[in-house]
Amino acid sequence: MKLLIYSPAFLPRIGGLELQTAQLAAEMTRLGCEVTVVTQTEAQVAQTLPYRVVRRPWWYELLRWALWCDIYYQANVSLRGLWPLLLVRRPWVVSHHSWYRREDGRLAWQDRLKRFLLRFAKLSIAVSESMAADLETPSIVIANSYRDDLFRILGSDRRPRDLVFLGRLVSDKGVDLLIEALGLLAGRGLHPSLTILGEGPEKGALTAQVARLGLQRQVEILGMREDDELVSLLNQHRIMVIPSRYNEPFGIVALEGIACGCVIVGSSGGGLPEAIGPCGRTFPNGDAEALAQALTELLNDPAEGRLFQQHAPKHLAEHKSERVSQLYLAAFQAALRRVA
Repeated sequence: MKLLIYSPAFLPRIGGLELQTAQLAAEMTRLGCEVTVVTQTEAQVAQTLPYRVVRRPWWYELLRWALWCDIYYQANVSLRGLWPLLLVRRPWVVSHHSWYRREDGRLAWQDRLKRFLLRFAKLSIAVSESMAADLETPSIVIANSYRDDLFRILGSDRRPRDLVFLGRLVSDKGVDLLIEALGLLAGRGLHPSLTILGEGPEKGALTAQVARLGLQRQVEILGMREDDELVSLLNQHRIMVIPSRYNEPFGIVALEGIACGCVIVGSSGGGLPEAIGPCGRTFPNGDAEALAQALTELLNDPAEGRLFQQHAPKHLAEHKSERVSQLYLAAFQAALRRVA
């Protein structure tokens, strides 16, 4: 099978979607597909990858690759990358990792157009049941995988730190809500440590909030950490908190935390509860008091955390790279059969 993956953003940019796309491309190659990734992202230095990457192609190059492929696949609908299918009949398969709507919930014309065009896809794939329910086009659900070759328990049972947040420091991610909950816990005589791993425009405001609440001795903002250093840090913590204010489409970070032995506390909107599964607790989006209560109960009852951890192996098995790639391969093969 010749698989074209059209991904406007790709490596060396680092983000959830970029990493998922790269992981899928590598797995499809391993399974015997000939893979070409077409992207608008430039590379400053040459990268050695097990598949072909075409960067910023001219229009005639993109058309040539569309003629070459058996399957034209997009991770999220890209209007800019769809025009070749007006000239070349190839099965279009698209997976959905982000909502097709604005942050306030309304549908702009771009969102309406993307939703309309989905009726012409040979196969629509949602990363969560929540996302599938939001689409008018019937979609199968294939949840995201995580990098199971990297995120793992390192062997030590000693976890000297309490809470950890991992993600971009932007308002949607709700780190300010977590800091507010930490202030509420202080009023109850609880003073857990919190490590914040990430960078973003809210860093200054979060630092000021920590100082205003007198939490400097509890909170450490370490910035971005990657690969083995990140895994080592996650293994030092008991609880990962994902306090997103908005509805996450899924939440790969939850799988990464679970794989490193953390219990998860996350907001209940969107697909994040599906990523958490039976390995943690949820609270209503934006509710600092409910978050503080969930943390109070987990901090005071370590046995509850151990119960959540018992479910981790079975839950993570559903999100192994090999399993998810096999599901995608079956989906691509099904799309080809629909054409035959």
